Amino acid sequence: MRTIGLIGGMSWESSAEYYRLINQQVRDRLGPLRSAQLLMYSVDFGPVEQAQHAGRWDDAAAILVDAARRLEAGGAECVVLCTNTMHKVAEQIQAAISIPFLHIAEPAAQAALSIDARTVGLLGTAFTMEQDFLKQRLVAKGLTVLVPDETERKDVHRIIYDELCVGVISDQSREIYQRVIESLTARGAQAIILGCTEIGLLLKPEHSALPLLDTTELHAQSAVAFALGD
Repeated sequence: MRTIGLIGGMSWESSAEYYRLINQQVRDRLGPLRSAQLLMYSVDFGPVEQAQHAGRWDDAAAILVDAARRLEAGGAECVVLCTNTMHKVAEQIQAAISIPFLHIAEPAAQAALSIDARTVGLLGTAFTMEQDFLKQRLVAKGLTVLVPDETERKDVHRIIYDELCVGVISDQSREIYQRVIESLTARGAQAIILGCTEIGLLLKPEHSALPLLDTTELHAQSAVAFALGD
């Protein structure tokens, strides 16, 4: 088994999900007492979040590059960045290390194509929905990507930072997300990419008429596949 390196803390609510999902999948594959061989470097989200909203992406990148280098020095054989938004600086992280960086968009695109969903709705932070760093990866795989309108994007973003990142799960917020999904469905979406690693804490498959492609779960699967040599 190869050692997985996780950069967590953004937020730790979803990082805990990565740890659980990866270990569950290894157990399911290898047996009841088996677990993943992994390292996690969990950053303080406060300075990262401040840098995001101030547009100081190089400062945020420096924090994550340092974390990636520490994981590599500690014996990690790949790096998994446990957040969608900070994949904005994925190329800087990969350039700083000599081990593979497992990009979160790749398994999401594969999952959409596997169910023949060529048009997908993308939910995430405003950075992820409005900028191209994730969308362009999906488009390059042949997908058409739809995002919510401006008012809906503000609601989706607010709920992520004000609620999900601090462990608040609200039925009212779930209903807001469901209305956004209905709007994307009306525009032609065939599946919804949960492009923030916290959204899966709020939305489950039974909450949507469309397939939900949870990037946290899919990214964890890709890490396990790497670790087990698939």
